[in-house]
Amino acid sequence: MHEFQRIDVGAVTLRVALAGAGPLVILVHGFPESWYSWRHQVAPLADAGYRVAVIDVRGYGGSDHPHAIADYAMEHLVGDLVGLKTALSPDAPVVLLGHDWGAPIVWNSALARPDLFRAVAGLSVPFTGVPSRPFTEVFRALFTAKRLFFYQEYFQEPGRAEAELEPDLRRFLTLFLTSISGDAPPDAWPVKPVDALLLDGLAEPAALPAWLTEADLDYYVGEFARSGLRGPLNRYRNHQADFDWLSQFAGRTLDQPALFIGGSRDPASSLFGQVADPVALMRRFAPRVTGHILPGCGHWTQQERPAEVNRLLLDWLGTL
Repeated sequence: MHEFQRIDVGAVTLRVALAGAGPLVILVHGFPESWYSWRHQVAPLADAGYRVAVIDVRGYGGSDHPHAIADYAMEHLVGDLVGLKTALSPDAPVVLLGHDWGAPIVWNSALARPDLFRAVAGLSVPFTGVPSRPFTEVFRALFTAKRLFFYQEYFQEPGRAEAELEPDLRRFLTLFLTSISGDAPPDAWPVKPVDALLLDGLAEPAALPAWLTEADLDYYVGEFARSGLRGPLNRYRNHQADFDWLSQFAGRTLDQPALFIGGSRDPASSLFGQVADPVALMRRFAPRVTGHILPGCGHWTQQERPAEVNRLLLDWLGTL
């Protein structure tokens, strides 16, 4: 069983689910999730002899929710992991695991502080090195300039997505989580005009997929009811700040042991259709990466395929 602690990591205090004893492994979730998205991994990792620390990222759930957009820049999220590592494992480097936004957070933490983080695994989002331009420029060329909707463009204006999504959190979470899962029909995430709303064209599922229960939705809804969506959405509003900060690492590779697990039906794993082989791409920037693409798996990797993910994680951790 896990226990919750609130741990001061410097600028903020994070809620952390802790379990087990042994070498420390820190788990970082994505959007729109919480520590709970790693619920299937906590006991297997702890039982295998690891101390597991699963955070609520700042802005989520039981962690602090600073208001300013700048508070959610990558530099500060990396700083949170540095502070947590210092608090929980001051004398030994640790392993990082991340999913969705958690993947870039852990990739960049390992890149920036190889002295503190001895190995790193990312699910769904591959590591593509230090960026050569802000991601806003990328998606505006691919989508916005063609008058096509892209969710990260939609999230840029403070308050806009919050106004659409917060009044009915359960509907938002149901549609968003099911539309990019491996169970979704091919057209579940529709092509739509640039001025559409996020939920426009997303269909109510006839039934929840097996990996997502009503009780799971209850938990997520409760977490976002207390945290709101401003903090989570502010993460998307820092692409320029992230680029500026990461530029200092230009030319650096991620040289620790690395693991990537993606899904064949996950749009993020192929970088929205731009990359045919994300593992081969990653090897240019993380030469010690081991990669796996799970056939038929959608975006919610460790929730959709917990047994496979746990096996891959434990096998990889055993090699370190």
